[in-house]
Amino acid sequence: MKLSSCLSAVFMASVALAETHYYNWTAAWSNLNLDGVKERPVITCNGEFPWPEIRIKRGDRVVIQLHNDLGDQNTSIHFHGIFQHNQTSQDGVPMLTQCETPPGYSYTYNFTVEDQVGSFWYHSHSKGQYMDGMRGTFIIEDPDGYPYDYDEEVTLTISEWYHELVTPLTQSFLNRYNPTGAEPIPQNLLWNNTMNGTWTVEPDKTYLLRIINIGGFVSQYLWIQDHEFEVVAVDGVYVEKNVTEELYITVAQRYDVLIHTKNDTSTNYAFMQGFDLDMLDTTPKDLIQNATSYMVYDENADMPDEYLLEDGTEYLDDFYLVPLTPEKLLPEPDHVITVDVVMDNLGNGINYAFFNRTSYTAPKVPALASVFSAGDAADNQTIYGSNTDSIVLQKDEIVEIVLNNNDTGKHPFHLHGHVFQVVERGPTYFDEPGPVPYGTDGSEDYVAPDYPARRDTLYVRPQSYFRIRFKADNPGVWFFHCHIEWHLLQGLAIVLIEDPKGIQEFQTLDDAWYENCDAMGIQTEGNAAGNTEDYYDLKGENVQEKELPAGFTARGIVAMVFSCIAGVIGCITIFFYGMADIPNIEQRVMDDLHMESKDLLNDDDEDDELDRMDPAADSDKVDNVKENTSSQGSSNDQKLRH
Repeated sequence: MKLSSCLSAVFMASVALAETHYYNWTAAWSNLNLDGVKERPVITCNGEFPWPEIRIKRGDRVVIQLHNDLGDQNTSIHFHGIFQHNQTSQDGVPMLTQCETPPGYSYTYNFTVEDQVGSFWYHSHSKGQYMDGMRGTFIIEDPDGYPYDYDEEVTLTISEWYHELVTPLTQSFLNRYNPTGAEPIPQNLLWNNTMNGTWTVEPDKTYLLRIINIGGFVSQYLWIQDHEFEVVAVDGVYVEKNVTEELYITVAQRYDVLIHTKNDTSTNYAFMQGFDLDMLDTTPKDLIQNATSYMVYDENADMPDEYLLEDGTEYLDDFYLVPLTPEKLLPEPDHVITVDVVMDNLGNGINYAFFNRTSYTAPKVPALASVFSAGDAADNQTIYGSNTDSIVLQKDEIVEIVLNNNDTGKHPFHLHGHVFQVVERGPTYFDEPGPVPYGTDGSEDYVAPDYPARRDTLYVRPQSYFRIRFKADNPGVWFFHCHIEWHLLQGLAIVLIEDPKGIQEFQTLDDAWYENCDAMGIQTEGNAAGNTEDYYDLKGENVQEKELPAGFTARGIVAMVFSCIAGVIGCITIFFYGMADIPNIEQRVMDDLHMESKDLLNDDDEDDELDRMDPAADSDKVDNVKENTSSQGSSNDQKLRH
């Protein structure tokens, strides 16, 4: 009884201390010049940019009313890295956990952050929209204090920037005239939403720098002249200190680092960002490959020269980071999901991305609505559609995802609703003639770390693989996808339907959720095809484009037959035309040569005379005739030349 009373008191105290943070946001367009090079439309919040930082404490509640004033675009917000425990409807993924909010309408997100601390962010999850600016930082403070000492805290966002809007870029990208799927090349790198930024520091201080890559495409290298990064957290997970001179950060990843300033203020230092050029299909000559910002000790001192970051330099390998609160490697998995990454063309000529030959195609009914309306059928992954790559997980299963990258590029993958253990990551196989999937390179003898790194976004190396493991203890509909936004638009995603019965039992959908779908004209009952009578009947579902045909199609065969017939007719026509008797041919030739008939007759008489001669007896006469003939020919030549 005493223990129970104490626990109740602690719980009531935590509830009393928790706060609710209210936000009222309007998403709209404004013309801005973020990189100092070109002004363009940017998605702003209440007419301001950047979007506001959400800063709360663990256990607090967040209420955001989002009004869509984007003209002709629907929108949504996903809170990246937030578990949304028993509130999966707040995860913000269109056609999985919610319907998008149409122009002129509002939607309210309402959730509590239960047991998380660290650096996070939020962004639109609608058609690459966040690359147009709809994104912001989300910091969850620990009421018990940060585990490492520091004097001041700074949030730093990094990203790439395009001079064109995402919509026209997407139209050019997902196009038959881009058959290789070459991603659009950004124009610049941003540092806290600007170029060539400055960070004013004081001597002899320790700064906690929260670095968040809010971009949609390129990974970046970070380096500070004559300073070191002391990594203390990744993706909201505290880690043992690890010192490095250079960081490699993919899109959607977050690093908390401590930076110790010098006691001398006479010098300012370069803070460098570099493109991962391996991710670019081509490198334009005018691309600024390194962006320089400044760590300023003295505003009156000279600014440093630019330092180029070169490929091949050593940077921190996040695989070896050890969580400050270690969790033992999870047991052997109950459920192994093996997926192969492939980039290929479909029948319309467009280059798509696939997991196991399936390119994610959104269902007609939000998957979460299917869970609630399907009853016992919710446990059968068939009802969620053949082109959503949906997989049902049972409560508390140990799940392992084995991801084989058959592509020659890097891909950062993000799992919603969880952090995962990084069990294994294969090396880069640049020199191999083809992909090296898990289990084919001697990796069966590999021994995983006893206390593996944990995070929510991990990149896979070219033509390589990784293995991640987690426990299915968070009922919900969770996206697992490449966080290169171009690749998500190509369909590089699967859906995990985790503990459907638990969703039905402990979660609900409020009126605002249904009203949002009504405004979009989207059905909220039935399977992926919208069938409410037979949940296993997927007739009419949304599907990917058809595969490129193997061999000859009926249309191709018909075209080839008619081509052959046309060729034969052409040959016959040429043959008969060549054999035809052309009337008055001699007269036509003479007219073309401007000759008279007597000239032609004289030549014929000379030929007849030669034929009548005996070559053995009259050789001299023959020679004379030849001379005359030659002379006559010369005369005719003169006529022809005139």
